[in-house]
Amino acid sequence: MLVQLIYASRCSRVLGPADVKDILGASQRNNTRAGITGALCLNNGIFLQLLEGDRGVVNGLYHRLLKDSRHRDTALLDLSEIPCRRFTGWSMGLIASLEANRQIFLKYSGTSDFDPYTMSTVSLRSFFEEVLQNVRWLE
Repeated sequence: MLVQLIYASRCSRVLGPADVKDILGASQRNNTRAGITGALCLNNGIFLQLLEGDRGVVNGLYHRLLKDSRHRDTALLDLSEIPCRRFTGWSMGLIASLEANRQIFLKYSGTSDFDPYTMSTVSLRSFFEEVLQNVRWLE
């Protein structure tokens, strides 16, 4: 069974460009092996991630993230069965807080700062749907 899981967490420390590159590289390698696809958003020290794949594999990854010292205040925001993957081209794409993406970040946030903790499930799903169509990705 395919599922989609969306979670948010706060960075436990300040991440530099090299840290972000390392996280993205490791995620891409590990997720390719595990058959997980999705997108990772990092904005204002907050991770927002959508994971797609087999229910057991995605669940296992989420539980490992809960133990990862780079994350704090981890919250499961959405978990749903899906008929098919949406991020098939990405073992993990990174959505950065580039100026080109700022409007999309703010469009779905209830505050002037992007805060996925306050977003509804409908807003989160709509955000990622728009991400697929319009976001400038970092590789």
